[in-house]
Formats: sequence, structure tokens, C-alpha cells
Amino acid sequence: MPGMNSGLNIDDPIVVAAFRTALLHQGLIAVAIFAVLGVAWVILRAGRPGGAASGREAPGPAVPAGPEPAGRQLLAIGFGNLWLFDGLLQAQPKMAIGLPSQVIEPTAASSPRWVQHLVNWAGTSWSYHPMQAAAAAVWIQVGIGIWILAAPRGAMSRLAGLVSVGWGLVVWVFGESFGGILAPGLSWLTGAPGAVVIYVAAGILIALPERAWSSPLLGQLTLTVLGTFLIGMAVLQAWPGRGSWQGLSHGQPGTLAGMALSMSFTPQPGVLSSWLSAFAAFDEVHGFAVNLFVVAALAVTGVVFLSRRPRLIRPVLIGFIVVCLADWVLIQDLGFLGGLGTDPNSMIPLVLLALGGYLALTRVAVRTSEQTAGEGTPAAAASAWLRSRARLAAVYQQTVAASTRSVAALGGAGLIVLGAVPMAVAQASPNADPLLAQSIAGSSAPVDYPAPGFALTDQDGRTVTLASLRGKAVLLSFIDPVCSAGCPPIGWEFRQAALLLGADTHQVELVGIVLSRAYRSVSVLQVFDRRQGLNLVPDWLYLTGTLSQLQVVWQEYGITAPKLEAGATTPNNGEVYVIDETGHVRHRYSDDHGSGTAATKSSFAVLFADAVRQALNGR
Repeated sequence: MPGMNSGLNIDDPIVVAAFRTALLHQGLIAVAIFAVLGVAWVILRAGRPGGAASGREAPGPAVPAGPEPAGRQLLAIGFGNLWLFDGLLQAQPKMAIGLPSQVIEPTAASSPRWVQHLVNWAGTSWSYHPMQAAAAAVWIQVGIGIWILAAPRGAMSRLAGLVSVGWGLVVWVFGESFGGILAPGLSWLTGAPGAVVIYVAAGILIALPERAWSSPLLGQLTLTVLGTFLIGMAVLQAWPGRGSWQGLSHGQPGTLAGMALSMSFTPQPGVLSSWLSAFAAFDEVHGFAVNLFVVAALAVTGVVFLSRRPRLIRPVLIGFIVVCLADWVLIQDLGFLGGLGTDPNSMIPLVLLALGGYLALTRVAVRTSEQTAGEGTPAAAASAWLRSRARLAAVYQQTVAASTRSVAALGGAGLIVLGAVPMAVAQASPNADPLLAQSIAGSSAPVDYPAPGFALTDQDGRTVTLASLRGKAVLLSFIDPVCSAGCPPIGWEFRQAALLLGADTHQVELVGIVLSRAYRSVSVLQVFDRRQGLNLVPDWLYLTGTLSQLQVVWQEYGITAPKLEAGATTPNNGEVYVIDETGHVRHRYSDDHGSGTAATKSSFAVLFADAVRQALNGR
């Protein structure tokens, strides 16, 4: 998918250093956010009637009476920690450059064309501003995790669930290509329907009013949906012709064995790699039996979930958890290893969701039966009074703690803003981060030495010397008007640089030294001009000369002599010089990056425009 692969090394030290610096600076802001909220909370408590100054606790936010439903509490703790963990995974050094090309693009490659275009748009947006995008993903997900974990019950907690739903849908669509549900080879074993859509389902349950958890209906509905889904996955897993039943296919590992074998090569502890290799070897021999077991496990679990009978569900749920954990280790390989893992894949979220549904079904039913049994007896009345007293004490403690948790939840919301705002600002700019060009061309420390002079002929037959360009900044490169697609797109970059310079353009001369006098013909230059879009750049100079003249210029500017191939000259490298108004070289960049992508070409244009401004300002 063009535009997503930036052409950069995912371990590029310049990008990695910039990403870490961005995280460090934003981390300091995050600490400041929590510090300000903490101080404000202390001041408000001290100044409110009944606050610390009067020796009594100030009333905190209202919290629902009674204990939090066990299912809801499990989902909030489980998925809050998952979001927090995913945010920390996003801080891995390879994420800034590697996520679009190494994770998002391969995921979308087998999806329909319209999905690829949609995901490509998001990947290209990321590739224009990789540091800001990667840092934003870190803080948004860490913020969601803290918010869900810290928010007291009530409106703030429900809002956290809604925010997780919104961000989860964004990640599911653009990061997971709809979880691969539109791609061939869909399988529950490998993560269908995408881990993040399970986060979305949990967020919806957390966002529901607590009265929805007061009856077994929510648990029944959750298990019904899960049961239906698992039966559908069993049918898909059993469908003939998908390669699921073969351990070996034409002498090669089958679908499942191949998946496990490929995951064994991921950088990870040796014991995990050996387990994966052993399972792949086992499946090659017993592929039919393995798939039969998986189909049966999914079908039985789905049918039992649909039965809504707790006594049947409990043992089957335990078995389902064991199967999920085995799949998580032996097939999904924990999901987050290798330096580019974004989450622990689908099995852990699915287990949490199933447990949450089971608790929503059984805890309400058990509590209702306990309350009904023995009603009207003196012992029951005494027990009810004691429970009432305990409940009041618990509500008081929850109310006292709620204000502290509210501060932490607001801090989590602040982290989301901290990540989203810089990313939104960056996306508003149509120009890529110049750091991409610096990482390709290498950082150019400002230099100051006299530029070698030249006397060449322009496209109109006039003689142009470097001295005749004094008083203007010169952006100089070496071009080939009939160059193949693999040559540096210097014309497009110069044109964009000129547009970025705006009103300063009249102080700048854009110069391309053509590599061969044979290409001075007007027709060839016009073709090149249209291809590169230079017809929109005023005062562009094509300079050329005799071979001996050009050889002198190449030597003096440190350009490797072009090779003659079938009468044509082709450049061995691309160099760009920024010459100030006094004729001194102030910057030199390597522009030998092939045809480039939209992001890298835009990045080079920004880099050149910034360098010219520095030259004009005498820096």
C-alpha cells in the first residue's frame, strides 16, 4: 500500500531518540497535570465546609449504594489494566516507524480493496507525523486505563467506558482492519474478530447504568451473544477447504501449524519458542484431531452459554478458560512479543468478558435467593439490620475515597487530552515532520564555506554563474530529466519547498544542474518539467554544459561521477546544497532515497525550506 512504508529503518536512532524525547517531555507534563489536580483537591477540601479545616471529612461525589456488582468490577479492573498495558506497549521504540508498515499494512493486506484504502489513509496520516502519532497512542491508552481504574462508580465511571468504546472503535477499524473479519482465513484461534472489539464490548457494559446489573438479564444477554459468536466460530473452523483440518498441505505446514511455526521465530524467551515449535510439529502429525477438538470445544461452550444455566456453565467456563490460555500461549504467542506487539491479542479479553457475563448472571441470582430465603424470621430481621449498618459504613468509606479517585480519573482524562491535542495539531498540517528527512539524509550541522563557482548554460541558452546569483539563497541539486522512477524526486520536493517559502520565494533561486548536455533539448526538459511539476515554480534554472565543464562541477561539489549507460548518464547519488546570499554553503544533504513516499517527499520539502530560511536569516 503506497504511502505507508516510509522507507525508514524502524530502529532508526534519530527517530527513536525523537520519540523518547517526546514521551519524556509529555511525561513531565503528565506529572504536572496530576500535581496540579492534587493541589487543587487539597485546597478545595481544606476550604469547603466540613473539610479538613473543621476536622471532618468533606462530602465527596455521590456513589451508588451497596457493593459494586462483581461482574462490572471485574471488567473495570481487567480492561483498565489491559488499556494501561497496551499504552505501555505503544511506548516501544519501534512503534513510531514500524507500526504502519510492520503491523497495520500486513493486517490489511488480505482485506478487500476498500478496507486497504481506508487503512492506507490512516497509515499515511501516521507516517507524516510518526512521533506525534506514536506518543498520542501511548497517552490516550494509558489515560483510558487510569480513568477506568480510578473513576468512582457513577457518571464518571460510565463516561470512562464510553471513551474506551470510542477509541476502541478507532483502533479496531484503522489498526486492526475491522479485526480481519472481511479477510479470508478468519479464525477464532488467531484472534478473530479482533482483540479491540472485545474492549469495545466491555466498554459498553461498563458504560451501562448500574441498575442494568441488578438482574440476571444482563448476564444472560452477554452469554447469549458470546455463545452465538462461539458457535459461529465453530462452524467457520469446521468449514472444509479452509486448510484447518490439514496438519500438512502438499508437504508444507498447514494453516495452524504454519501460524505456530512462524510465531516461534519472534524474538522471545527460548522456552516459549520451543513450545511453539513443538505444537507446530504435533499439529503437522495430528492436524485433524486438533481441529476436531477446537471445533467441539467452541460448539459445546457456545451451546452451554446459550442454555443460561449456571450449573452447566461453571465447569464449561473453566474448560473454556483453559482452552483460551492454551491458544494464547501456543498459537497467539502471548500477542505482544517482538517489539511491535500492541496488545495481548484476543484470548485474555475474551476470558474477562466471559467471566464478567457469568458473574452478572450468577451473583444477582445467588443474592436474590439468599435474601428471599428466611424472610420474616427474627434472625433474618437482625441480619438485615446488620447488613444495613455495614452497608451504610461501606457507603461512607466509598464516599470518602471517591473524591481521591475522582482526582486520579481526571488525571487520566487529562492524559487523553495530552495525547490527542498535539496529534490533532500535527494532523492539521499538510506537511510531514522534517525529522523523517533528517533520518534519511543524516543530520546536517550548519557549515560555512565558499561554494565552488561554476559557469553553465540555462534552458534558455543564457550563461549563469554562481556569482550572478549573489544576493539570493540558492537551493542546488543535480538532476537527470529522463531519470527512471527510482531517482530522487527532487523537482517535486523543490516545488513544495518553494510553496512553503511563500513570500520568501523571491529571495531564493532553485537550481538543478542537468547531468548531460545531450538532455538540453526543450522537449525533454518540458517532459521533465511537467512530470516534476516545476512549471508551477517560478525562475527554476536548468543548468548544463559540456562534459568537461560538468566533470569539474561534479568534482568540486563532491558528486560521484555519473556512469555512462547506453549513451545516458545516471547519477550515483543525490546531493542538495543550500547556499546563502553571500555564496557560502550553509547546509548539505543527501537526497538519495529513491522514489520516496508522500511522507518522505513532503518531509524533504520542509527540511529544505527550513534550511533556506536559516540561510536567509544568516544562521
